[in-house]
Amino acid sequence: MKEIQELIQQLNLSPHPEGGYFKETYRSADSVEVQNELWPQPVQRNYCTGIYFLLTSDTFSAFHRIKQDELWHFYKGDAIRIHMIDPEGQYSHVVLGGDFEKGEVPQYAVPKGIWFAAEMVEQDSYALVGCTVAPGFDFEDFELPSRESLLELFPQHSDIITNLTRV
Repeated sequence: MKEIQELIQQLNLSPHPEGGYFKETYRSADSVEVQNELWPQPVQRNYCTGIYFLLTSDTFSAFHRIKQDELWHFYKGDAIRIHMIDPEGQYSHVVLGGDFEKGEVPQYAVPKGIWFAAEMVEQDSYALVGCTVAPGFDFEDFELPSRESLLELFPQHSDIITNLTRV
């Protein structure tokens, strides 16, 4: 679609390792020391970061997790389904979009430590969203598992894991 290519160029987006396209738009100048169950050793992270994220029906955002909460904001396009599996193996999903009558939500926070993936609800569609992470995102906190390792953890979710992982 022409509009997708225009958004990639206008917003200067690059391919993201999990799928889709992104550009960091904000990184706070100040940082904070973080230590909790996901960071047993103290680390420094910016207070907050933000990105544009473009997803198309030609691809998906593969299952991954980070050590921070990630707040998704819907900007433009069609609905995205965010799939989540918590550490105990409970599956849930939310639909991010602008059609409130259909139960879509314009904003959603994926909790830290949750395995999550995203895909377009409709074919031949796209969505431009924003993602805000606090404490700020760092690729050291990003985990993109193999299909095999997730299937070992959550065999009961084999269909969704197989569909939303690459290897």
